[in-house]
Amino acid sequence: MTGFPSPDADGAATHSGFVAIVGKPNVGKSTLLNAFLNTKVAPTSPRPQTTRRGVRGIHSTDTHQIVFVDTPGLHKPKDALGKYMNQEVHSALSDVDVILWVVDLRHPPTEEDGLVARQVRDLPKPLFLIGNKTDAAKYPDEAMKLYRALLEERTGETHEVMLSAQNSPEAVGTLREQILDALPENPFFFPRGAASDQSREQWAAEIIREEAMKKLRDELPYAVATRVNRWTEREDGLQRIEGEIVVEKNAHKGMVIGAGGKQLREIGQAARKQLEVFLNRKVFLGLEVIVIPGWREDEEALRELGYE
Repeated sequence: MTGFPSPDADGAATHSGFVAIVGKPNVGKSTLLNAFLNTKVAPTSPRPQTTRRGVRGIHSTDTHQIVFVDTPGLHKPKDALGKYMNQEVHSALSDVDVILWVVDLRHPPTEEDGLVARQVRDLPKPLFLIGNKTDAAKYPDEAMKLYRALLEERTGETHEVMLSAQNSPEAVGTLREQILDALPENPFFFPRGAASDQSREQWAAEIIREEAMKKLRDELPYAVATRVNRWTEREDGLQRIEGEIVVEKNAHKGMVIGAGGKQLREIGQAARKQLEVFLNRKVFLGLEVIVIPGWREDEEALRELGYE
């Protein structure tokens, strides 16, 4: 990627780089990214595998710029979508300057944590092992030792941090400063003031999917995709957003809509409230549920839905 020449007013050199946030599903990667930026650029929910594509969040100072890459949780894939998600992780790790491996200190390492450790152990980049959810962990120090042991053979630069991405703003700020210090000398990759490389339509679609995942039960959330097809702004400032919730089966469509349309209304209302908070504008959100049979196994459908 071509950078932006951006020395500060005194002509000082600029430092910038890409920072991959990796880990197994549901350890708090997206929550940490949003905490770094003090704004929401990545969807979060209690369900694992909420993040499906690499989302870039950007933090800039006068002389430094971090491009965080929030990645899907690394896991054993069950379909083409899962393979795509794992490829997003591998792509992120192949060309970054710093790696953040986030682990959940409420639990000891699992097979999936071992999978992540094998991916990052031998990479010659600064690595931060971040023990998350300390506020909810009974034995955080003991858990951290077990995660540290997975990196025993690592010879590269490694740092350890324990925090709560959701409830430790000072610790998150300190970690961000450490990352800034680890960046190489480079021009900026994005203009100052940019918070993400997502289009507004992609961002809104992820907000809608986040709310759908919160509302829907069992396996259905993983068979749901979202996209925004139209976004217009009226003269009075009202944002009119029209989107689709995509499911794999007609039976799923009925489940998303719910009796008398109740479920779909609740998803739309929750998403609209989020959008209004972050846009600071009134929003009209129109949602339609459509069926694309077997879209998670259909590479063409995956591309149409933005997974490419």
